[in-house]
Formats: sequence, structure tokens, C-alpha cells
Amino acid sequence: MGSCSCIGLSSSKPFCRRILITYKRSSLFGFQIPISNHSAVINLPKSRFKLLGSRGSHTCKSKVLGFREGAIDPNLGFRDVSDSNQKGFCGSALNWGRQPRVLLNGCLAGGIDRRFSRLVSKVASDYRNHSTSVESHVNDTSWERIYIKGRLNVKPLVIEEVERKDENEEKVLDYSHSSVNKESLDTVLGDERKESEIEKEAWKLLRGSIVNYCGTPIGTVAATDPADKLPLNYDQVFIRDFVPSALAFLLNGEGEIVKNFLLHTLQLQSWEKTVDCHSPGQGLMPASFKVRSVALDGKSGEFEDVLDPDFGESAIGRVAPVDSGLWWIILLRAYGKITGDYSLQERVDVQTGIRLILKLCLSDGFDMFPTLLVTDGSCMIDRRMGIHGHPLEIQALFYSALRCSREMVKVNESTQGLAAAINNRLSALSFHIREYYWVDMKKINEIYRYKTEEYSTDAINKFNIYPEQIPSWLVDWIPESGGYLIGNLQPAHMDFRFFTLGNLWAIVSSLGTPKQNDGILNLIEEKWDDLVANMPLKICYPALDYDEWRIITGSDPKNTPWSYHNGGSWPTLLWQFTLACIKMKRPELARKAIALAEKRLSLDQWPEYYDTRYGRFIGKQSRLYQTWTIAGFLTSKKLLENSEMASKLFWEEDYQLLENCVCGLGKHGRKKCSRSAARSHFVL
Repeated sequence: MGSCSCIGLSSSKPFCRRILITYKRSSLFGFQIPISNHSAVINLPKSRFKLLGSRGSHTCKSKVLGFREGAIDPNLGFRDVSDSNQKGFCGSALNWGRQPRVLLNGCLAGGIDRRFSRLVSKVASDYRNHSTSVESHVNDTSWERIYIKGRLNVKPLVIEEVERKDENEEKVLDYSHSSVNKESLDTVLGDERKESEIEKEAWKLLRGSIVNYCGTPIGTVAATDPADKLPLNYDQVFIRDFVPSALAFLLNGEGEIVKNFLLHTLQLQSWEKTVDCHSPGQGLMPASFKVRSVALDGKSGEFEDVLDPDFGESAIGRVAPVDSGLWWIILLRAYGKITGDYSLQERVDVQTGIRLILKLCLSDGFDMFPTLLVTDGSCMIDRRMGIHGHPLEIQALFYSALRCSREMVKVNESTQGLAAAINNRLSALSFHIREYYWVDMKKINEIYRYKTEEYSTDAINKFNIYPEQIPSWLVDWIPESGGYLIGNLQPAHMDFRFFTLGNLWAIVSSLGTPKQNDGILNLIEEKWDDLVANMPLKICYPALDYDEWRIITGSDPKNTPWSYHNGGSWPTLLWQFTLACIKMKRPELARKAIALAEKRLSLDQWPEYYDTRYGRFIGKQSRLYQTWTIAGFLTSKKLLENSEMASKLFWEEDYQLLENCVCGLGKHGRKKCSRSAARSHFVL
């Protein structure tokens, strides 16, 4: 049987107690630990932890169950270790072969206190051989095999508590060990602007929403409304909701919580996910997770922390969160750009996580188009709203995640094919969106004159769109200057609604051309009363009503016209609007929107969304003290203060992508590509 050796390190507040550590004889670290009748007693901090590799056992507690035969020979000695990434190791020498690997698992704490961090000297001197950097594993596939399977078939060691300090001592969050590059950040910030009272309140509320796991911060809950007696899943940490919180912390020089979040959600990625006897791909990220305190069996008054993720099996409609993995990749890049710490994205487990997400997105299927095909409710609009198919929001986030991956994926012999696939999809996707999703006055007039039922490779109306689909509201609404990317495109169907998040991320990621990006902001400015009005910004425009509402939403009582996802106003979109405005050198639009929000958000107790056509009422089912409303406001303020830091979060046009076209690889003349003609029209 494979034995297991574990070393747990923690760096939380140094409450010391005596822990008896015993091991079964193993060669995990490249040498045999001799059998001895002695016991090594080590002082460790108060943190509780448990290292296991299967779902339902990723916990943090005072005991780690396993074998107890033999002990560390005290003659081996100890030495200090200063590497902050070495927190907990668990592995099996038999399963991993002659060159055993080290797997990071269990609870991650902050920076290491040298006085309380000890390792066997031979382990410390050789720990670089077990580094998680990609370079040391270029030709090694054993890691990926182990990580993907998520099964180590080992039993962890026993750590028994011998002596306990006072359990009631206060725990203090310490951000002093943050990995943020404070020097570069201070250079950008310069003299700090004095915070307003509203900003101080927002920071207090944001910090009050922090969730701790094993004594370290790992995210923020969706809402902290004290009057909410039935929180449903608003007391969980959502991946998409945490993004503005993460950016606010990063821009404020606090990186530890973001790093912990990225690593813990990465571990959840490999867990078993089953709904009605079917398991989705392993690259799927959870929509959310919750930290639960579970009583220990047979231990009165003792509890353990357990991470409980939701991959969609508990969600309304049981829809998988397609956007979670895309947001995770985007946040991973942002962490490196803002902090200057690129070692996180270079780790083998992180690189593997990126590849698993991309494997889901780039897998072959029946679709003829480069866009992702998804079901309704698979993104921020998580209820039935008629966005099934190829919604713009998913395509814009997909394009952004691909551009992030293009920067972060380590290219070697095993990833050359993936790198080529990323480039090809980026090229095809940008052309597809720019060519077929863009509408302005000229394009709508072309659609109005479309011929239908064309059977030809040279067809102009490739999707067989009937001119009668042009809605009456659009004819009078579209301005003379400006335009936007439509919400969805499928055979014989164009969804002409304006979806704000997708259009904003098209600007941020340069999915649209410079001219199109400028046109989107022109349209928002021209239609300010419709898209912003009393509270920025409408999630979509216009709202579905009457028969459309009954048929498309299924008479959803939460998505009534001009409410929630059906034309409601969402303040969290403010930070994305601010980022888009900064990129297009139009910060005055962002300042105008922020000023509107600042007048009401604090007085209205930071609602989740607003109702009515002009955003005058707090949403009828809106949670108060919504975290991403608070974080979106703070992030918008920070971005406006630090335009140089904001520039790290968006992309400029990449003309190299426009030169890549898989059509050029064809060996026969049947395929014809309109890219050359279109490029002269779209690229400026």
C-alpha cells in the first residue's frame, strides 16, 4: 500500500502549541526516514487543517487522520524555509514513481514567520526540485495525470494535539504579507487622495463581507443584508461577484485575499461534479462556494471548516456557470499585472487549470461558428431571458480569456497545439463578431434590404435573416452616429437588444474595432436617458413585455419588465463602464455616471439593482448591502485615480491576430474568405 507523508506549515498569528507529528516510513522527499522510537515535538501555530484529496474532505481542522508508525529522527535537524508558497504537502511515493512530486493542498495561510516554520533539512535543501514552476515539468506528464484524476489513494498522517492555548484569543486579519508590488503601486498612486465618507463606508462594508477559511481571507459573500432572513445563496462566494472585490483589493495594495481565492477555487475545479448520473468536464469552475463549519465526529464542541462548492447542481434551472472559468482566467491575469507577481500563473497546477478550462471551450463540436454555444442562464443573466445560443456576453468574456491565456500559457512541446488553437480561435472569433454582430444605421438598412433563401457560398445574407425581424423600436432608436454589438446571432435569428456587459467587454478586450468601440460609447452617450438615466447601468435594453415576456421568460415574476435582468439597472456594471471609458480616453463619461451613483447608493443601502424604465426605484427583490455594488463603486473610483494601473487591465488592438486565418491553409479553391475585404472596412 502507498504510504503518505505530510508536512503542514502555517503562518497565521503565532499562538504556539505542541503538536506530535509521526510518520510512516516513506521516501517521498528522496530519502528514507529511519525508524525511531523518538518523537519530534514541533511548535506550530493555532491554525487547524486537514489535507485530503477527495470531495467533501477539503477541510481545515486540528487533526489529520492517517498512519502513526515510526517518527522523525530528531538527529536529522531542521532549518528555516522562507518560500511563502510551501504551506502543505501530501503525496504517495508509490503512486508517483521514482521521482515523487509534491502536491500543494489543504489550507493556505499568509506569509511565513521564520520562528515557527521548520522543515527537515534535506527537504529544505531540495525543495526547489519539487517546484511548481512550469520549466521543471516541461516533459513530465505525471503531474497532469494526477491532478486531473484528483485521486491520490493515500492516507494522510496523524497530527495530534498535545496542548491547547486559549481558544478565545482574537484573530486579526493581517495584510502585511500581501504579495502586491507596493513600490510600483505607490509610484502610480503618488499622493493619496482623501477618501470621502461614502468611500470610507464602502470600504468598511467590503471588509465586513470577507469570508475566512482556515484563518485566511478567501473571498467576499454576495450580500450582507442584516434584515435578510432567507439569504438563499447570497451568503456564498460567487466567482463572478468577487471580481470587482478582487480588483478593489488589488488596487488598494492588498493581494493576499485574491491569491487565496484563485488557489482555492482552482482546487475546487478538480472535484467530482455529477447531476443525474452525468458529470461535466473537469475544467468547469463552480459558480460559488460556501465555507461551512461542521462538527467533528465524537468531538464535542470541536468544528472543522469545509468548502462546499456549487457547480450548478443546486442552481435555479441546474445551469452550469460557463462564465466562471472565463472570469477566473481574467482575474488571474489581473493579479499578475497589478501585483507584478507572475509566479502564481507559472505554477504547474495553475497552468493545468488554465488548460482544463480551455479544453472545455476549444473542444470540437457540431457548431459551424467560432462562438461558444451555451444555454440560457449560463452567465450574469442567470435566469431564462432568451439568450441561449451565442450570447454576446459569453463571447466577449471568452475572447478576453483567450487573450489572457495567450499571455499566460507557457509554450513548450506539450502546449504548442494549444497555443496554435488559441491564436486561430482569437482570429476567427474577432472576425465573426465584428462582421456579423455589429449594427449601426448603415447595417440596419442593409438588413432591411436583405434577400432571403440564398443557397451559395457567396451569399450575403449568410444566416438567412428575414428583414421583418427588425423591431419597430430599433428603427427610431438607433442614432445616426454610433452603433453596438447585438445580443445574439443564430440561423434566422438576430437578437437586437443592447446588452451592456458584452458591449463593454468588447471595448475592454478590443473584440470590436477601434471605430466600433468608439461607436458603442457614442451610442451610450446619445442614449444616456435610456441606458443610464437615474442609476447606471441598464443590464439590457429594451425590456421584454407583454407576449414577449410571457413566451421568452416563461412569465418569470422576478424578470417583469424593467426589473432585475429584464431591463433593470445594475450599479456593479459601473466599474466595467469606467474601464471602457478610460481605454477610449473618455473618462468624463465615467465621472458623470459615478457622480449619479454616488448620490444614491449609500442612502439606498447599496442595493443589488434598481427597477423601472429610468432606474428610480430600488428593485422589488433587490438585496441590500450587495457586495459587488459596493466593490464596483470602489473599483471605479480607484480606476479613475490610477489610469496607468487601469491600462494594465485592458487590451489594445492586436494586428497580428488579424493576419491569422485558417482559410489560408485550405488546399482547394472551394473555400472563400471575406476577411481581406472586411479588414479594410473594420480595421483602422
